[in-house]
Amino acid sequence: MNNEKGLPHHLGIILDGNRRWAKAHNLPSLEGHRKGFETVKSIIQAAKNKDIKILTLFCFSTENWNRSTEEVNYLMDIFRKSLSDYFAEFNKKDVRINIIGQKNRFAKDIQELMKKVEEETKDNAAMTLNLALSYGGRAEIVDAVKKIVKSGINPDAITEETVKKNLWTSDVDLVIRTGGEQRLSGFLLWQSAYSEFLFVNKFWPEFSEADLDAALANYALRQRRFGK
Repeated sequence: MNNEKGLPHHLGIILDGNRRWAKAHNLPSLEGHRKGFETVKSIIQAAKNKDIKILTLFCFSTENWNRSTEEVNYLMDIFRKSLSDYFAEFNKKDVRINIIGQKNRFAKDIQELMKKVEEETKDNAAMTLNLALSYGGRAEIVDAVKKIVKSGINPDAITEETVKKNLWTSDVDLVIRTGGEQRLSGFLLWQSAYSEFLFVNKFWPEFSEADLDAALANYALRQRRFGK
């Protein structure tokens, strides 16, 4: 936790409600994703301005591949454009971009864009932005187990710290989910063991900087005991 300002060191957000927002406004579901990406841009900048050190956005789950071909293709085009244009600009803002998830499931050109933006921003230190793409918490834990087994470590030497070192990102202090649902949907399962949670009724496209401010103010009032 960022004790000086009462802020979470690591903030995770589950972006939920794009399609329902579009339906509520009598718009095509794809328009919900376009509007949702505009919200992504504004919230990233707001989090950086507030000195959040790690921001993880749950953008596309392992289950989302099962959506219609039209919707998946549209999302892939958003990822292409964002990785090549928008997220590349963060190199100038001292933000490190890290893609967490099953990168090998994406088309080769998207994988190359992921690799490029990660390489170009790897030394930036103002904030780390984790984009969870084709992400699932169980898949992450399975991947960590495989790494540990391949390392040849003695089973008796495996500790919680061993597992943590092989995960895709660190423990998360606050998890926000928009859209009114109250579940994790596989988001940072290991890392959220002692997280604070906030479930917001607003759909992601209408989530604003003011809503982020309210969430952070709520977090600052909570007492985190970690079982003590």
